[in-house]
Amino acid sequence: MELTDFGLIGLGVMGSALSRNVESRGYKVSVYNRNYKKTEAFLKEYAHEQFVGAKDYKTFVRSIARPRKIMIMVKAGAPVDAVITDLVPHLQKGDIIIDGGNSHYTDTDRRVAALKEKGLLFLGCGVSGGEEGALRGPSLMPGGSKLAYKSMKKIFTAIAAADFSTGKCVSYIGDGGAGHYVKMVHNGIEYGVMQLLAEAYDMYTHIYKLKAPHIGEIFSQFQKGKLRSFLLQISIDVLLKKDEFTKKPLIDNILDKAAQKGTGKWTSTDTLSRGLPLPTITEAVFARYASGEKDRRVVLSTLYKKQQNAPLMPLEEFTDFMADALYAAIVSTYIQGYDLIARTSKEEKWNVNLSEVSRIWQGGCIIRAKLLQVFFDMYKGSSKKLVHPFAAPSIQRIMKKNTLALRQIAAFASEAGIPAAAFSTSLSYFDAMTRKRLPANFIQGLRDYFGAHTYERIDKKGSFHSDWTT
Repeated sequence: MELTDFGLIGLGVMGSALSRNVESRGYKVSVYNRNYKKTEAFLKEYAHEQFVGAKDYKTFVRSIARPRKIMIMVKAGAPVDAVITDLVPHLQKGDIIIDGGNSHYTDTDRRVAALKEKGLLFLGCGVSGGEEGALRGPSLMPGGSKLAYKSMKKIFTAIAAADFSTGKCVSYIGDGGAGHYVKMVHNGIEYGVMQLLAEAYDMYTHIYKLKAPHIGEIFSQFQKGKLRSFLLQISIDVLLKKDEFTKKPLIDNILDKAAQKGTGKWTSTDTLSRGLPLPTITEAVFARYASGEKDRRVVLSTLYKKQQNAPLMPLEEFTDFMADALYAAIVSTYIQGYDLIARTSKEEKWNVNLSEVSRIWQGGCIIRAKLLQVFFDMYKGSSKKLVHPFAAPSIQRIMKKNTLALRQIAAFASEAGIPAAAFSTSLSYFDAMTRKRLPANFIQGLRDYFGAHTYERIDKKGSFHSDWTT
């Protein structure tokens, strides 16, 4: 039997799409699923393509040419470990395992080290783009064994989405769990931007009483300019979709409880452990938690009637402010993510290239946006390390031009009784990071008072403690 070029384990939505993508580029693909009935159904549906199915790991592994390149597309956590445990006895030195799920980067670190001891190469590869991206061209963020990446580069390049220029949206991110870490932060940024768009929708709905199609038309105008992005485009589609049962906007019949798979939470938890501010992404996670409190929200809403204290500005004027405010808030959100990657890359010694990260996010992935060209140029053109992304001339121009509108929208939402934490925290992050002096001296005084935690002075070196009662 002619050996295949690539193997894939897990024929769920993403695994099936990725295997078809690889096959469509001229590669012969072996497939395996724990439930063989799913494998049989897949082979039957794509009988005319170059797929080889297997009932067991031994047959599956033996069908693939060496060094074997095998991608795992199963649920993160214990299922990935279980597959690796069952797979390893059949592999040989130099074979490659790729985990393409949303695994936590620390699990990837562990697996890279453990498999290296067995002579096997491991990649933790972030894959973004959903089912359509996986099939037509995702953004790929591989990290781990650089030797494994070199061996996989041809296939990865073939299946990846195109960037804004002539390249493909794949690049080696760094050692260990670097690839999955960058994908995790990507998902955190995704949370933040989605929450900002939801808050904009909320303001139009509850302050101006606009129907979903009208908001969709406004978003369509935004999509023609600096805000152009995949998330904004699909927002328009969601707003314009009609319910097949009521023939009214479908969004009006969707329950206001948002689910999550945990990557946004991981991002927030990780930044807390590193002592770095990530307010917009964290507030986006909290907003989903708040949405889950539906029953209690319904009861409390009968006790507190919201009054709109702000005078209603003309819709056209509000929309002009909203376009600029959204842009400033989204820039702030991306910057929080980039700064976290930069800090972690330094601490973990990954040497992540942020210009390359910006480039490979330009196509295929969920947070692809026109804005990424700004970050690509900024990091590529920086001759010296930036103290912070807000220091870059291109970002200074954006924030100086659009921050006033962000203040207007954040204040307007507050006065109207609309929860807009993502707008507010995007602004407060900018204000805090660009302010020379914060009131933390007051906090340090309190800490020293009740706990003798000491404080530092601005005029002398060292730690000091005072008797605050005399």
